[in-house]
Amino acid sequence: MIEKEIHLRDYLQIAFKRKGSIFTFFVLTLMLVVIATYTATPIYKSSTKVMIEKNTSESFTETYSYASYDPEFLQTQYQLIRSTAVAEKVVENIGAKKLYTSMFEEEKGNTSIINSIQQWFYNIYIQFKEMIGIDKLLSSEEEEKDVIKQNIPSENTEEIDRTQILADTIAGGISVNPVANSRIITISYYSPNPALAMKIVNSVAQAYIDELLDMQMQISEYSIGWMRKKAEGQRTKLEDSEKNLHEYKRKHDIVTVEDRLTILPERLSELSLKLTRAETERKEMAAVYNQVKNVKKEYLETLPVIVDNASVDSINRQIMRSEQKMSDLSKKYGPKHPRMISANNELKGLKEKKYKELEKAVQTIKNEYELAKSNERDLRELLEQTKFKAARLGEKSIQLSILTRNVDTNRYLYDALIKTLKEKGLSEKSQSVNVWVIQKGRLPMSPTEPRKKRNILLGIILGLLGGIGVAFFFEYLDNTVKMPEDIEDRFNIPVIGTIDTFKKKKISIVESILNDPTSITAESFKGLRTSIFLGSADNPPKIMLVTSISPGEGKSSVCACLAAAISDADKKVLLIDGDMRRPVQHQNFSIENHEGLSSLLAGVSQDSHAIVKPYSDHLDVITSGPIPPNPSELLSSPRLQGLVLQFAAEYDMILIDTPPLSSVTDTILYSKNVDGIIIVAWTGKTTHDMLKVGVKQLNEVSAPITGFVLNRFSAKKSGYYYNYGDYYYASDK
Repeated sequence: MIEKEIHLRDYLQIAFKRKGSIFTFFVLTLMLVVIATYTATPIYKSSTKVMIEKNTSESFTETYSYASYDPEFLQTQYQLIRSTAVAEKVVENIGAKKLYTSMFEEEKGNTSIINSIQQWFYNIYIQFKEMIGIDKLLSSEEEEKDVIKQNIPSENTEEIDRTQILADTIAGGISVNPVANSRIITISYYSPNPALAMKIVNSVAQAYIDELLDMQMQISEYSIGWMRKKAEGQRTKLEDSEKNLHEYKRKHDIVTVEDRLTILPERLSELSLKLTRAETERKEMAAVYNQVKNVKKEYLETLPVIVDNASVDSINRQIMRSEQKMSDLSKKYGPKHPRMISANNELKGLKEKKYKELEKAVQTIKNEYELAKSNERDLRELLEQTKFKAARLGEKSIQLSILTRNVDTNRYLYDALIKTLKEKGLSEKSQSVNVWVIQKGRLPMSPTEPRKKRNILLGIILGLLGGIGVAFFFEYLDNTVKMPEDIEDRFNIPVIGTIDTFKKKKISIVESILNDPTSITAESFKGLRTSIFLGSADNPPKIMLVTSISPGEGKSSVCACLAAAISDADKKVLLIDGDMRRPVQHQNFSIENHEGLSSLLAGVSQDSHAIVKPYSDHLDVITSGPIPPNPSELLSSPRLQGLVLQFAAEYDMILIDTPPLSSVTDTILYSKNVDGIIIVAWTGKTTHDMLKVGVKQLNEVSAPITGFVLNRFSAKKSGYYYNYGDYYYASDK
């Protein structure tokens, strides 16, 4: 398929075509919203404002304060306010029996449709849960509850269940919302009873403060008791470890060697470091000495260590100046000139001096190497002696370290516990969270829910958007032929005509065309006639076959009306009813069907007897004739081709009405003797898959398909074009 650009008008066209679905969905949605809104039980909201602040002066040792914004702290307080523990305190403060009567027994007479629906769904859920056996999975929890109830007097069991139900209900109805840019929060409660909402929300704030105090007292009592017990045990451990350390020092005379125990490790570390440096220095000097020792005297100057020697470098510079001097004198004097002889002797003396300096440099490297070896040896001996001394004290020092470490650990833990215990004792009465009620809940005068205007507005928006969504969903599921472009883009076959929906009920479309050839419907067939002849103006088709994919798509009516339209153009037309199974052309023209195509193919009738002129001198009709028992065998006979060729010589146009492609193979047999095939499709009923199968059947036999005709095509509904002809012809009537 060739992709087309989608415009806004395409979406508007779909919405216009599906306006019935949109309107139905909109009305139903709006009705449901209105019914639900006006039958819902009014809900009242009462709110109280509370300021919550974290107490940063709890610890006497802390010198800093917490950050002003702590989301985890605030969220924790929100959860605590909505907890069952706070709700149970509310029930206890108000009274379970009184609260139960106000919340449940008064609502029995105020049931609404919404409540009834909710109760209906709840009953279904209970039945479904019992059916799949969820109760078996909860049997262990129920057994635990039974054990608890057995230990409680029977007269209190009902009271406990009532309290739990009330606490769960209250906890579910509490709403907590922070006030922006402040430490104030709003606690709200929703109830059908406005007085009860006010009473509960005020009790929630007080219950929250009481719960914080109870938690703080429980934590303080538990932590102080635990720390006291722990400190006593730690004190005993500290005393025992100190006694063990003192006894070990006394037994092994550790007091006299304690200083040595701290010095020897430092000395070992220092000697190991010096020995490592001496080894590195000795290896470096050995490498240099071996390099100098193995090099001949005349190549000593090539070594980097000799090159860096200051004395050798100085002599080399003097030699360079002497050589330069000889070079300058040689330009003026001969080799035996006194000045040349003196310069030459000076150069020899410098070279001899250089060789002596080289020997001195080699001897210096050797001496440094020997010194490095001696230094390494001395350090190694000293390190071994120190290790020996440390080994003798190793066992005692290890045990001493263990005992000392135990003492230090026990003392640190004991001091920390005592310090914390004192702090807890001082801050026992202080609260970690400060709470102030800055505005109590008031009696609500008007319900909060339902919000009628908002609900209706949302219902209108939801209805419109949902209706449009449903319309586009139906359009997506609709696989039927709707527009000429649908067929042309998918099958690359032209749509040569569209026939508008015939709305008259008293007469058929064929009778309308025959009686009024100037009607709007007749103009559609004249346009189809023009498309057929102009499609191949040089060689217009002479034998045309009209068929459809499935029965009831109007192909026989289209064939009859097209024959009448062509005959009105002074063309001699022959209409053959080739459907020898369910013929209808004799009914369209109100003629007898005693003789026809079946009689001609069987050879029992003559041409003059089978041809009828029901409309005009230019239109002849051959009905199907008596229905034969074997239509396919008659169509397969060579006589069909002979008849068609015979009639083709006498008429300007031959139209053959054939059975649908999906029913029988008669159309395939007819297609071998025609110049073109017209496929009639019912707009909004014929699917693309059906057309695909039919076109494939014709293409397999190389049938000449002229084009499609869209029957019952509503141009106004589809928005395909504006039928100005309606107004033109209407003005003539």
